[in-house]
Amino acid sequence: MDPIETLRAAVRDVPDFPSPGIVFKDITPLLGDGPIFRLAIDLLVADCAGKDIQKIAGIDARGFLFGAAVADRLGVGFVPVRKKGKLPWKTESLAYKLEYGEAGIEVHIDAFRPGERVALIDDLLATGGTAAAASKLIEKAGGEVVQAQFLIELGFLNGRSALGAVPVKPILVY
Repeated sequence: MDPIETLRAAVRDVPDFPSPGIVFKDITPLLGDGPIFRLAIDLLVADCAGKDIQKIAGIDARGFLFGAAVADRLGVGFVPVRKKGKLPWKTESLAYKLEYGEAGIEVHIDAFRPGERVALIDDLLATGGTAAAASKLIEKAGGEVVQAQFLIELGFLNGRSALGAVPVKPILVY
């Protein structure tokens, strides 16, 4: 089977979750299957080829799963982009708007060297608000976002537009 179709077959649709009319893309079957999870990591790593990536930043929390594995494979550091109030040391933070309110994210002030080339990784790109905020935060902290990578992009929500000039690299698009 084609690698993309293998991954697509491992993503479970859960209708009406978390609310009526939503079809949730459940990645737990993919995570629970070692060879399929490895395949997802292989594809994310391949998207980093030739880009001189120096750090991987993963968005809280599922971005940690994919980002840390990619960082390990590339032999580079991993930076967690956390929800506000979760990091124990001095941080750079950024507030951003959600559909119904506001949220905040942060990274340690020493997470990136000036100009360090960063790939931002998360499991899902929906409306793009969190990814756009994470990208801005990485830049604020001194990194250069080379690309934003996602296991899944919900293309019909056009979240990539929130990332402006940052190249968006999804594996699966729905």
